[in-house]
Amino acid sequence: MVDTVEFSLVSPERHLVSVAAKAVQIPGVDGDMTVMSNHAPLISTLRPGVVVVDADQDRKEYIVFGGFVEIGDKGVSVLAEKAVATTEFDRAMYENMLAQAKDALQSSETTQEHSRDVAAKVVADLEILEAYVFG
Repeated sequence: MVDTVEFSLVSPERHLVSVAAKAVQIPGVDGDMTVMSNHAPLISTLRPGVVVVDADQDRKEYIVFGGFVEIGDKGVSVLAEKAVATTEFDRAMYENMLAQAKDALQSSETTQEHSRDVAAKVVADLEILEAYVFG
């Protein structure tokens, strides 16, 4: 029997999934991570990207925009600022998110350097996401 980890993904709008997963790939702000059973406890913020959930013969992908992940004894919880299944993600949704990120980058030009760096990273992450989702 393959060990699993209880995985849950929620956003303010809805609860997207709860499942026993073999592995979950998560876009952490400091880099991608794969969580499997017996993973060390961890809390991390998320960057825009794709959460990939491998459960039995099923593989599901979800687009997340910020939030955080908590990995603990009881499983893995992703609390996303916004999340949708990749099957629901379309070009209009992407363009809206990119426009918001570019507006944030432009308005950060007059603020602290750290704010500009964070905003620029979000824009870059969204551009990478575009290539992943839309080819």
